[in-house]
Amino acid sequence: MTMMKAKNTLGLILFPAFDWAISPTHPEREERLLYTQDQLLEEGIEDVEGIHFYNPLVATTKDIDRVHFCYPSAESVLTQSHFIAAGGVMRAFDAVLGKETDKAFALVRPPGHHAQRVVYGDRGFCIVNIEAIGLAYARKKYGDMRVAVVDTDCHHGDGTEDIYWNDPDTLFISFHQDGRTLYPGTGPIEDLGGPSAFGYNVNIPLPPGTGDEGFQYVLENTVFPILEEYKPDLIINSAGQDNHYTDPLTNMNFSAQGYAKLNSRLNPDIAVLEGGYSIQGALPYVNTGIILAMAGLDYSGVVEPDYHLGKWKQSQRVTEEVKRISDDVLKLWRHKEILRQKLFSGKPSIKRNRRIYYDTIGVSETQVQEFRPCPNCPGVDSIQSRNDRGASLYAITIPRKACPACQQKGYDLFEQAKGLNVRKRFLQDLAQDEFLAEA
Repeated sequence: MTMMKAKNTLGLILFPAFDWAISPTHPEREERLLYTQDQLLEEGIEDVEGIHFYNPLVATTKDIDRVHFCYPSAESVLTQSHFIAAGGVMRAFDAVLGKETDKAFALVRPPGHHAQRVVYGDRGFCIVNIEAIGLAYARKKYGDMRVAVVDTDCHHGDGTEDIYWNDPDTLFISFHQDGRTLYPGTGPIEDLGGPSAFGYNVNIPLPPGTGDEGFQYVLENTVFPILEEYKPDLIINSAGQDNHYTDPLTNMNFSAQGYAKLNSRLNPDIAVLEGGYSIQGALPYVNTGIILAMAGLDYSGVVEPDYHLGKWKQSQRVTEEVKRISDDVLKLWRHKEILRQKLFSGKPSIKRNRRIYYDTIGVSETQVQEFRPCPNCPGVDSIQSRNDRGASLYAITIPRKACPACQQKGYDLFEQAKGLNVRKRFLQDLAQDEFLAEA
């Protein structure tokens, strides 16, 4: 491989070491990236002309606060590893948007796509959403852009969904194992987004046993038509790898070749490593396949030692179910404006009641989200949140493209919240890049 030249220049941000306090046998342990690092060295990836390795940046609390309401503060719930992992994604955006490379892949831990706007602790091995932090950083540095986030992790990206629920400039597509059969239990096709971004939240819940054939069908027949209509300036792949047939936590039959082909066809600008817990059987092969695909190189030789097509071919029943779901999702996309009018037209505010469980730390949270549609901008929204350990907060977000009236509305709500029985008040002013937190 030493004489090979990448068709697409590719930046790799590899951060295999971390200080997150987990047990030696936990799925999210140090070895999951060290095995990948060894595989890349063995394959000679570092010698390919056009593939460059970069050190991560270190995110700041300001970078975190553009996305999250961490209770009681970012410093109190994060370790240094989380700041570095988020900084790794920020570096990937710099590589691409700064024209250093055509594409970038952030292979960093801990992951992020289960981390929602409010953060009390760890959910699904995630505390902060590293893709969202990277994107917020990029929008601040390089200007606003229309972005599609395509989440291929086996678990529904409920955190990313929450963050972009009402953001019309961010299309979120998640294809995942049906939430009725897998953590976090969310992601039905009917969840389409908030009043200012209705239809731009696209869930594709797939049946257990879906393999390469099913994923490719969804990509070609649902994801591509939606992307073609949305016309993003940038595509981000939340590159979860726990759809693999050897993964111990899931029930899908995806292969390294399938991942590589999906990435080649999707052609993302940036990929960010998410889940995947078959540390020896899958991750080294899948990551190598994704890297070769992103670089525009031949990936046909990347095959797991125990793989053969017939063993993992999906059943006819699964094939039919995948086609039905894919078709239903596309129909909802094409009728989104009619549905939006029926649900939201003429309403001054829309409330959304939610229950969120922090599986790692055993905390239950209740939320009331309130969205205030505006004819001139996405509108101010707020979250009132409590958990069963006595924490509570009220958080307001002023959107990036807020009109003057909504900017003032956000500060008025923050002042009015002094009368609420909550322990912490937050104001996230994305238009002015300001963040306020008061007890």
